[in-house]
Amino acid sequence: MAMADGADLFLSLPDDAFSLIAAHLGHPRHLLALSLSSRRLYQPLLSSPSAWLSLASSNTSSISPSHLLSWHSLASLSYPSLCRFLFTVSRLLSLWAHQNPELGNLVFPIWGFVSLVFVRIIPQEVSKNLAFSPVMEIHCDVDGAPSLFFLHGEAGTIHAGSIFSVIPSDPTVLLLEANFSRNSSLNPSLFSKLAFGDRRRLLDFLSSKSAMKLPSDLESAPIFPRSDDDFDILSRRREALISMYKAIRGGVIDCAIVESSQCCSSLSHNRSFDGDGKRKKLSSYVKDGIKQLIGRSISSSSNTNGENKHLPLHEFLKTGSGDFIGLSIRAIHTRLTSYRAWPNMHENRFALYKLHLNGPEPNREFSGLWGGSFGWPPSLPGQDKPGKALFLLLLSYEESDTGLILVGTKVLEGTHYVLHPNGSSMFIANMEEPSTDVFPWAMEISVNCGFTGEGISSGYGFRYPGSKPGSLFSLRNGLLAFVWRESKAVLTLERIDLSEMVAKGEQVPALPAVSNFTYLTKSYSNVFMGFQSNLSGTSSPR
Repeated sequence: MAMADGADLFLSLPDDAFSLIAAHLGHPRHLLALSLSSRRLYQPLLSSPSAWLSLASSNTSSISPSHLLSWHSLASLSYPSLCRFLFTVSRLLSLWAHQNPELGNLVFPIWGFVSLVFVRIIPQEVSKNLAFSPVMEIHCDVDGAPSLFFLHGEAGTIHAGSIFSVIPSDPTVLLLEANFSRNSSLNPSLFSKLAFGDRRRLLDFLSSKSAMKLPSDLESAPIFPRSDDDFDILSRRREALISMYKAIRGGVIDCAIVESSQCCSSLSHNRSFDGDGKRKKLSSYVKDGIKQLIGRSISSSSNTNGENKHLPLHEFLKTGSGDFIGLSIRAIHTRLTSYRAWPNMHENRFALYKLHLNGPEPNREFSGLWGGSFGWPPSLPGQDKPGKALFLLLLSYEESDTGLILVGTKVLEGTHYVLHPNGSSMFIANMEEPSTDVFPWAMEISVNCGFTGEGISSGYGFRYPGSKPGSLFSLRNGLLAFVWRESKAVLTLERIDLSEMVAKGEQVPALPAVSNFTYLTKSYSNVFMGFQSNLSGTSSPR
């Protein structure tokens, strides 16, 4: 008599119990391992919608089971493949940012159709519709691997690329790079050793060769579902993207073509140009001469000659001789130093940096993303308030010498010309020191509690703002208000759901492809201002 393997017990369970077991397994590989434990379990488990949907929903609560069912039916992907994709790219669900432009460069991922879509929140005034522009999309292949990458550019262009290497469990930086398609054993950091000017020219060249345009009937198709009615057109859009992607071989081109192009002209080897591709000034020649005379470096920060520290572009391409090269996204985990929840960023890397978005916790109930504006009565996100600059703040807690403090880090400012650097602490409140200040509008709204603190003010130039005393008040209806004691200026905030706001928002055109990923040019004004009417025109928040 054959020994029972327990398959009969599993197969006899009701769907609810089976779904509960699948949810507690925690990862697709555990469910796959269970299916391989018995021949009789293999096919029933692989084809069980309840098991896979329960597993996916328990770990990616930001996507609904009805959306997963539409993905499965319209994209003809197996449930294990869908779960593999969900579990892999869900590691990227966070806020991403860069220092430039100083008004804010905030990128937010939202689920598309069998894809993860990254959009940039545009600096703007308080309005009913949040303005955003598309940045990039990550799509899965037939096996569920997140291998297809599409970078958005100006005039509706979409640029094909690939995902280089496995997404780590805790990615902290997203890099836009050029990588070889065949020889994946090459050190991926080689690209970062190129001079900035060479990196920029190579990325621009590759993006120009990988540009695609959707058919006219799909140009205005949404990039993510706003309702269930969008799935049909999103499915046709995905099919068109994949078809064009295959037609241009994923946007990769022969390295020999790159070497013979203007990208590798004498410009990148000419000694009269520095590492950023700019013509060297006379002072650079003087410094080089002094170095030769005294045999030591003047200053690492003033060294504009990249001949010794940068890899020449032609040598980089020779490492991939006979190979193909194309655009790629590489997610890495690296230890980031930060100050007040804002990471220190390289200003010449085509990168986006992760901002840790923590939700409310016991005794830390104010953690998360908040939005609002200056002035009273308050103008809050979702209202139509022309002339009121929208501010987005990331609130986080830190332990300090004085106890637990709450830091309000500015991640977006909707003024016309920025007042304080991106990532500034708009206020810091001591959560263990009750405030004795009276809320100026206490007759209009009840106050739950108040905490002493300091709010941002003018300091020693733009880069070094000062602070002045004030108080943070918790108001009814979940509002927060920071009041500067002397001026009585008030910044009122409410907790926001960025996914919901983007889903109801208005899409505006993107910048040229490479700049659209990371806008590295120093800017203190709104580079998106010409795109729509509710983009910021406010000269000052106060």
